[in-house]
Amino acid sequence: MALPTLDPNAPDFTRRFVNLADPRLGAQALEASDDFFAPKERMLNPEPAVFIPGKYDEHGKWMDGWETRRKRTTGYDWCIVKLARPGVIKGLDLDTSHFTGNYPPAASVEGAYVADGVPGASTQWTEIVPSTSLNGNSHHYVEVSSDKPYTHLRVNIYPDGGIARLRVYGQPQVDWAGASRAELFDLAAMENGAYLVGANNQHFGMASTLLMPGRGVNMGDGWETRRRREPGNDWAIIALAQPGIIKKIEVDTAHFKGNYPDRCSFQAARVTGGTDSSLVTQAMFWPVLLGEQKLEMDKQHYYESELAALGPVTHVRFNIFPDGGVSRVRLWGTLA
Repeated sequence: MALPTLDPNAPDFTRRFVNLADPRLGAQALEASDDFFAPKERMLNPEPAVFIPGKYDEHGKWMDGWETRRKRTTGYDWCIVKLARPGVIKGLDLDTSHFTGNYPPAASVEGAYVADGVPGASTQWTEIVPSTSLNGNSHHYVEVSSDKPYTHLRVNIYPDGGIARLRVYGQPQVDWAGASRAELFDLAAMENGAYLVGANNQHFGMASTLLMPGRGVNMGDGWETRRRREPGNDWAIIALAQPGIIKKIEVDTAHFKGNYPDRCSFQAARVTGGTDSSLVTQAMFWPVLLGEQKLEMDKQHYYESELAALGPVTHVRFNIFPDGGVSRVRLWGTLA
């Protein structure tokens, strides 16, 4: 798996929210008007798009993305994508990396909520990204302001061409109405609706990766900060999926061997007001949930009896001392 490159110009939503179009979480490219040159499924590949000079297949030049044939009739091409979870979309990246003479001049995106099955002729589509001009070999970051959840997207390209990658950043919608108050849930899991408020440094790997399902597949699949050359420590702030009482914590340093943090700790609080940006300052003074613990390389660490009884909390600050890499964090708790 290639290391995702951290684009310094990418907006906040790319670092904070889960990619709902990630096939590792269950997203699928269901249907397309055409995918003669490159299959629609390739557009959802979680790895960055690549270009391989001299590589051809029976249809022509091999391209890493979705590419339609040159349209010789009226109309435009489209692809329907089933999101990994129903979610509120915060922003998209329409990425035309390596498409230069064959990218679409424009694209738009529509969303639909289909509780069961697949979209059909009667499905109501809502435009969430109006027709937008595209450039070749570029990321196009588009903020979405709708607060409605969607299960499917339709990507329209005008009139034809190729898109290397589609990223759909959003917050999964989970119905907690009937959830047990005694059961333990991972309140830091992205698929449950948790998200990253912020981190002081994400030089080698995004902090939002801490909240992904499964164990990291390699060292690139985790949060890793640069080497700290000044006093202090690195940190990440997580908004829990629901207010809850944390009963058990896991810190997984999978694949981090010469670069895992020496120690870690957690602070937590129930936050009722303010904005995500104001939390960064507040979090310095939150009560300690778990005091400093020594970490080991490439290991799952579990803490239960060591946790302070803070009652229901909504946010957690994860501290690593002084710097380094962590693959996953799990915060199991009961709903408040």
